[in-house]
Amino acid sequence: QVQLVESGGGLVQAGGSLRLSCAVSGSIFDIMGWYRQAPGKQRELVATITRGGTTVNADSVKGRFTISRDDAKGTVYLEMNSLKPEDTAVYYCNAKIWGVGSWDDYWGQGTQVTVSS
Repeated sequence: QVQLVESGGGLVQAGGSLRLSCAVSGSIFDIMGWYRQAPGKQRELVATITRGGTTVNADSVKGRFTISRDDAKGTVYLEMNSLKPEDTAVYYCNAKIWGVGSWDDYWGQGTQVTVSS
């Protein structure tokens, strides 16, 4: 059974740092990622990483956030530096695996990140 459990969220001042972790069980996924959803806004991509280590980052977080994965530990990380109030959101871990002709998507329950000005 697939399970994704996020941790590491919290309250931080602008300019500070946080590290999110997502413990994944049940499979090794082709693509792991982090998405976020702020109040009143749609969920948006933050960063993704493939099994080969190729990363994609949203323009809004380039140079500040770093995604990484450790498949031996079954964990994906999001290192967040130079945090801004506009980074405040619920952050969701996502895992994708190629099924029969399509991607199968799995989500964690989310972890709140609040950045105060």
